[in-house]
Amino acid sequence: MTGMKEIRDHIKSVEQTKKITNAMYLISSANLRRARKQLNDALPYFTKIYSTIADILQRSPELSHPYFDRRPQIPKEQRKIGYIVVTGDKGLAGAYNHNVLQLTEERMKRSIQPRLFVLGQVGRTYFSERQVPMEPPFSFSAQDPTMAHARTISDLVVEQFQKQLLDEVHMVYTEMVNPLELKVRELRMLPLVREDFPRKDQRESFRRMVEYMPSPDAVLDHIIPGYVKGMVFGAMVESFCSEQNARMTAMQTANDNASDLLKQLSLSYNQARQTAITQEITEIVGGSGLFTQS
Repeated sequence: MTGMKEIRDHIKSVEQTKKITNAMYLISSANLRRARKQLNDALPYFTKIYSTIADILQRSPELSHPYFDRRPQIPKEQRKIGYIVVTGDKGLAGAYNHNVLQLTEERMKRSIQPRLFVLGQVGRTYFSERQVPMEPPFSFSAQDPTMAHARTISDLVVEQFQKQLLDEVHMVYTEMVNPLELKVRELRMLPLVREDFPRKDQRESFRRMVEYMPSPDAVLDHIIPGYVKGMVFGAMVESFCSEQNARMTAMQTANDNASDLLKQLSLSYNQARQTAITQEITEIVGGSGLFTQS
């Protein structure tokens, strides 16, 4: 009977764990849908900024702008590179956090002056334990990607790029290629590269008379920070969606394992129960035989 009690307690424990993992799966699923909708709602605005930058560059091929300054005079090994690293605030998401941190450590070896801007408690804890210097942490959570938070990050790195405290700005985040594939990416945010804004059909472009006031250079000064903010926001949402998808996968695997374990425990419980019943019947039959003999 002791064995049966232990099995019953184990079954109850697995059932409680399964309820928790199932609830976490549903929460992650809801978060994923909400974040995707948020990104889709903002997409037209940033698409327009992108097309405007491309149009200005196409109409002004001779234009030179500080945000496109690659600073070739600075040797590669001496360049000050900033890395915005997006991790989660908690685990239980498979290899989501590990893959981002691993790529970040590899990229940091490229520069003797890397600067880390870490978003997410997992990343901050990881680098703190290894005594890796970080910039002052952001006051918000990685679990809440909003336009305001993206603006806070982009304004900081844009300002440091303008002051030449940073020569390059990269963002390390996770992209959800599809529900079955997550890929860690490194996105160069600054300086911008003309090749990233491909030329359109010139005949279609020059059919419209466009004048940028007060000048194309001034317009770029105004809209490029918004474009950088869009890149940050998109990467934050992609990372958040990837984390939720990874957690959904992990929780689904946990649910499947719990179901398999419950089947095994139920079989063991039935076997133990059958053994106990057989033993009781044997004892009763044995006792009855002794009573008859006496």
